[in-house]
Amino acid sequence: MNTLKRFALLALAASLAACSVLESDKIDYKSAGKAPSLEVPPDLTQLSRENRYAIPGGAVSANAYEAGRANAPGIPTAVSSIGDVRMERAGNERWIVVSNQTPEQLWDKVRDFWMESGFLLSMEQRNLGIMETDWAENRAKLPQDVLRATLGKLIDSVYSTGELDRFRTRMERTPNGTEIYISHRGMVEVYTSRQQDQTMWQPRPVDPELETEFLRRLMVQLGVSQEQSRQQAASVGAAPAARSATVATVDGRPVVQVRDGFDRAWRRVGLALDRTGFTVEDRDRSAGIYFVRYVTPNADRKEPGFFGKLFSRSSSSAEKPMKYRILVKSQGETSTVSVLNEAGAPESSNNAQRIVQVIADDLK
Repeated sequence: MNTLKRFALLALAASLAACSVLESDKIDYKSAGKAPSLEVPPDLTQLSRENRYAIPGGAVSANAYEAGRANAPGIPTAVSSIGDVRMERAGNERWIVVSNQTPEQLWDKVRDFWMESGFLLSMEQRNLGIMETDWAENRAKLPQDVLRATLGKLIDSVYSTGELDRFRTRMERTPNGTEIYISHRGMVEVYTSRQQDQTMWQPRPVDPELETEFLRRLMVQLGVSQEQSRQQAASVGAAPAARSATVATVDGRPVVQVRDGFDRAWRRVGLALDRTGFTVEDRDRSAGIYFVRYVTPNADRKEPGFFGKLFSRSSSSAEKPMKYRILVKSQGETSTVSVLNEAGAPESSNNAQRIVQVIADDLK
């Protein structure tokens, strides 16, 4: 009888644990920390390797942060009402509008948001309003089986989802405040041999739902209640669908033709550059120019898996990046996106064709 009772109690505990997993937060990121960068492919890569902004200490999970907030009442909020922070949408793009606050005023709040969400920052450009997280793993995707429930804390490093995410935040100054954009990039580890003894990291599609969820959570960080943020994320919509983007040749140069006015075309191109990993060095909205860096793709180059990078030295023959300008020019309700060289002259090279195609693919 005692044995039966013990089994019954174990079964009850297992069922309760399963319920708690199903009802728990589905996002719980843990940064890759000081591990080598897993960035691939090399053609459209974040080139900054600055580590002076590395944050000491371990990552903090979103669940732990929420528990801390619950035990610390009276924390002042950054915004007094939902009217100061709102989510907007145009087609598939969503962003936050914060009234009466500049990017400089919001910088530390947004930075704290990513740190408290379990990420480290690999790139910070305060003068441009751009920050980017390190690669991180969503540990909430790990299977919560009996074995991991028993030994997970002891051998947690053995478990891996085989997926990594990173996010870029861009803050645009407006006459009445700030627009905040969050873009996602993902990688997945795949086997490269039949014996399944070698792996490599490959890009996986952008996840707009993750972008929306982190925008919603950032709204909460800025003072909006959980319920109000969920209502905003669910109700924002009824916006025109994303318009088509096509590659064409104008005066012998490749361009992207978009049926959008300047404001929306500028916004969409900025998100496309963020999502595809261009290094944006500067931007001039009044002139419609993004200043970017680009690495020519090498089809023969293969990227090793995590352990291959961990125990091998980086190659010193990495190709030097080239600087370009992405020009967004509008005439009424249509816009063209073209590539200029570093000096500002029109570019018609193979690299220009590749860049234009990458932007067009993301805008479709």
